[in-house]
Amino acid sequence: MALSTTQSIWRSGGGDNTRTAYCGSGLMAAQFYIADDSVSGNVKVSSATGAANLILPSGAVVLSVVVTTIDGTASAAIDLGTTGYTSGTAVGDSIASALPVDAVGTTSIGSIVTGTALTEMSYVTSEDNGTSTGGDPVGGVITYFVTDPLVGQQNV
Repeated sequence: MALSTTQSIWRSGGGDNTRTAYCGSGLMAAQFYIADDSVSGNVKVSSATGAANLILPSGAVVLSVVVTTIDGTASAAIDLGTTGYTSGTAVGDSIASALPVDAVGTTSIGSIVTGTALTEMSYVTSEDNGTSTGGDPVGGVITYFVTDPLVGQQNV
């Protein structure tokens, strides 16, 4: 039995020590919390006072956003974007554009979630796209994987 994510991925290569089998990338989940969905800023990892900013690694590809804490306003939506950790380059909707936050649900890659790989380690940011009434928290889980620059050949 694997004791870590890394071991699980390596073992998914089927014990192949010739580096022939593709072992894939692990699916990850990051909790997120936005205290007021009408205010632009960095997304936090929880609602706790002093919670850390949510930072995703370079190469992260967001597969879905699961909303579990909602804005009670009908048709409320936000944009999820990024700000480069080193570069400071901000893209307001690089993760999701007009993400519905008025009901519990999952939005996967498509017209809202972009599925574009991050080019650098980045803060996750949020901004109101004009539909929130203010003061409402939003929370949930972002599922993602990190693109594998070695294309699965690191297993031994």
